Amino acid sequence: MGSPLARNTLWMLLGFGFRLGLQFLYFVLLARILGPEQYGAFVGVAALIMVLSPFASWGSGNILIKHASRDPGLFKKYWGAALATTLASGGALTGLAFLLSGFVFTWETALALALPIALGDLVGIRLADVSGQAFQSRERLSRTSALWVIISASRLLGVLVLYALPQATAFHWALLYAGSGLLAGILGVAWVVRELGLGPLSLGPMRGEWREGFYFAISLAAQGAYNDLDKTLLSRFVSDVVAGGYAAAYRVLDAAFVPMRALLYATYPRFFREGKKGLGGSWAFALRLLPWGLAAGGLGTALALGLAPFLPILLGPEYALSAAVLPLLAPILLFRALHYLAADALTGAGYQGLRSAVQVGVAFLNLGLNLWWIPLLGWRGAVWSSLLSDGMLATGLWLMLVCHRYLLLKTEVR
Repeated sequence: MGSPLARNTLWMLLGFGFRLGLQFLYFVLLARILGPEQYGAFVGVAALIMVLSPFASWGSGNILIKHASRDPGLFKKYWGAALATTLASGGALTGLAFLLSGFVFTWETALALALPIALGDLVGIRLADVSGQAFQSRERLSRTSALWVIISASRLLGVLVLYALPQATAFHWALLYAGSGLLAGILGVAWVVRELGLGPLSLGPMRGEWREGFYFAISLAAQGAYNDLDKTLLSRFVSDVVAGGYAAAYRVLDAAFVPMRALLYATYPRFFREGKKGLGGSWAFALRLLPWGLAAGGLGTALALGLAPFLPILLGPEYALSAAVLPLLAPILLFRALHYLAADALTGAGYQGLRSAVQVGVAFLNLGLNLWWIPLLGWRGAVWSSLLSDGMLATGLWLMLVCHRYLLLKTEVR
């Protein structure tokens, strides 16, 4: 990797490292404060809302990266559009999240948990995300990294307040979750405006980008579905306790993906610049990154396997299930490393629609398997569904990339 790319990867790795430390601290405290039942109730609602969260920005942050990484002069135009899109869409989806939660759970749960969680995620955290993407588009990854630390620090602050309460519940945490998310969003926007300026708050620049923005949004929504709906279904069909133990293992799995995630954040703008030359450019770049991706995925798998036996010690004996689940989920990290490289190569060359189609197909596969296997096998059904879905996703995206590359080469020869 070239020195700027290595430097940006290092910045993201450092930021994710600090973020991971803060996340781990607040996660351990939160799990102990709430216990598996209350924690399971919270994550069951939060997982449902996470499926909606990509539509809160409608892919506007990715559109910003695409244009600003190729032409920095377009930054303010698409930065203002990203803010306007996130505020408008995030507010509307908060209402939708409330209605959906009322039908899936109860109206009391929708009011007590879904509404504050949605405000924190669909407005606050999405504003922070778009702010991070603004810095990412200008390859100021140190700022993007710092923003993620700010998000985790605000969450930790919320958990410390929760700890001070005499009898904390999922409802109390939902309120603090909303406050910490909105705080992170406000700080992120203010930082970008101070360093890079503010363009017109207008939806106008997105008029010609709605379809691609939808592709970005549906891609992230599908990702949220095959990553999180199993927790909602475990909460619904098995128990909140099992959902909490399973979700705890998944949180550790996500933490172990940090080395690969740092590489992906650092290389994402570069995929757009290479993809401007066509699929051949982004394909070549993905192949150059493949050894690094496999190494990062392998490191994450080793970390997950090494941490598994210690989870009941760190989280408490009631999380013994997490120690059994995590080793079974560990291979997912290698599948993810493979699928993201192929996916970003397609996106950078303008094939986001194709990427999204594969992801949506896998999301429906995952949903069907979970509805079939979770009532029969419990958490083991969720594990096997996740493994099969992630394996199919990696295989499908690389097949699409190779086939389209072959067809383009065949056309050029003719």
